Parts: sequence; structure tokens; C-alpha cells
Amino acid sequence: MFKTDTFKDKIVLVTGGRSGIGFQIAKDFLLLGAKVIICSRKEDQLKVAAEELSVHGELSYQACDIREVEDVKSLARMIQEKYKRLDILVNNAGGQFPALAEYISDKGWNTVINNNLNGTFLMIREMANTFFIPQKHGVIVNIIADVFRGFPGMAHTGAARAGVENLTKTLAQEWSEYNIRINCVAPGIIESSGLDTYPQQIQDMFEEAEKAIPLKRFGKVEDVSNAVTFLSSSMAEYITGISLYVDGAQHLNFDKMGLAKVLKSFM
Repeated sequence: MFKTDTFKDKIVLVTGGRSGIGFQIAKDFLLLGAKVIICSRKEDQLKVAAEELSVHGELSYQACDIREVEDVKSLARMIQEKYKRLDILVNNAGGQFPALAEYISDKGWNTVINNNLNGTFLMIREMANTFFIPQKHGVIVNIIADVFRGFPGMAHTGAARAGVENLTKTLAQEWSEYNIRINCVAPGIIESSGLDTYPQQIQDMFEEAEKAIPLKRFGKVEDVSNAVTFLSSSMAEYITGISLYVDGAQHLNFDKMGLAKVLKSFM
């Protein structure tokens, strides 16, 4: 479906591009001809990822905490100085931790909301005002999560990701006059480096959960990247304001209480 020049001369920014899903998205855009910028908070790890990715095409990187307005503005300035424009923004950066709602502290709640919701909005607003609105074109893809029937065990990120999804629907309408398309990709359980961060009991739960997914497997980072590149391409030029679930139909019939039950067992 795609050609090696599908995104020729396109400038793409991928937040959280140093590992996992973000790394694969950046790689695939490079393989399809784009010039890619990646960012994340930790510059040393970002540099290692950039060295690996640069063998596939022209890649730039800059450390950026998406929660900090000045960091986001500095990133926009770098892109403006080096490339003069931006065509595609992929908001992949985020973070969360498993916890039952009654045990989430003020600090924990605010950290996740600030990262996953506020940081995403700051990035969208700055890149739109700097590039997309003046250019009168642009594509934004927001990576969210399976929040279709709530997110037991992660109320903080469920609320944040649902906020991003609603923001996406709003901006798809507000910014249509600028020819800006904005969509979400909602991954299910994806086999990536992110799974390794969870306690063993939760990883064991994931093994059981795999059997309950209608397609009987976890997703691959390539599955998510394929959805992102499709929504960013001219093949999706009449698609805006939607959430594309990449989860093997997990959001339709999966036991959403699995994680919460494991967390309750720790009590």
C-alpha cells in the first residue's frame, strides 16, 4: 500500500520517539521517505535512539519535556530554524502507573494528567500556532489507549486519554478551516518495552489476557505504526476526528477489571 516515497520531503515530529511504539513510528516514517524529529525527556537515551534511527534516513532530535511550555517552544524554534515547516505531529509521549483510584495521590494524579493530557495539548497548540495554522495544512495523530469502557486500575490515565480523545474531536471541527486533520490511535496491549515496566503479577495477568483477546494475540508496535502512517497519509485525507482502535477487538469484549483485580490482590 505504501511506497518508499509516500512521505517524501514531509517533516514529521514524533514525541516519545526514543523507544517502543514511538521508535517504530519514527522508523517507519523514515523508511517511507520522511525527515523525522524525535523528542523525549532524557537526552542520553534519546541520542542512542537517534543513532539507531539515522541509518534509515534524515533524523534530528532534541530533549523536550512536553509538560514544560518553554521546552515545547524551544523544540518548535529548532524545527522552524532547521526545516522551516512541520507537516505531521505524532503525540506519542506519555506515562502512567497501575493503581486503584482510592490510592492515587494528588501528586500521582497531577503527574499523569499533566503529562498525558496537558503535555499533549501544549504540543498541539504550539505546533499548530507555529506551523499548521499559518501553513493552512497539517496532520496530528494522538496515541491514546483503550478507554472505550473505562480504564479500571488506571483511572488517571483513562481520564487523561479520554480528554485527549475529546480534544481531538473538538479540534477536528475547529481547525478544519485550516485544513488540519487530527485523529487518535488507541492501542490495546502491545508487545513493546513498555510492558517490561510492570510488576511480575501484572505481566502474568497479561499472559492470561492474551487468550481473551478475540484475535488471540497482543499487538505489535508495527500494528500501531501502520495505523499512524495510514492516518497521516493522503489515503486518509477525508478522515478526521476519529479514534482508530488497534487492539484485536479487545475494546468490545475484554474483561476490563483484570488489572484492578490484580491490584486488589496486593491489598
